[in-house]
Amino acid sequence: MPQPASNTRVCRDCDGFAMVAITTGTRHADGSSATLRVTCPACQGAGRTTPAAPLHRIGR
Repeated sequence: MPQPASNTRVCRDCDGFAMVAITTGTRHADGSSATLRVTCPACQGAGRTTPAAPLHRIGR
């Protein structure tokens, strides 16, 4: 019997792709290509977010 999918919250800023490697088009002296590694600032590279704390209404 198939297992149900886990209900993890995907980061809405990076849509689950928290780390990317961008090729700049330039090459190093040894011939390898120069890349930039960037992580999502919202989830710090995890790809998921934690559930928000519940809001409490105080007063009327």
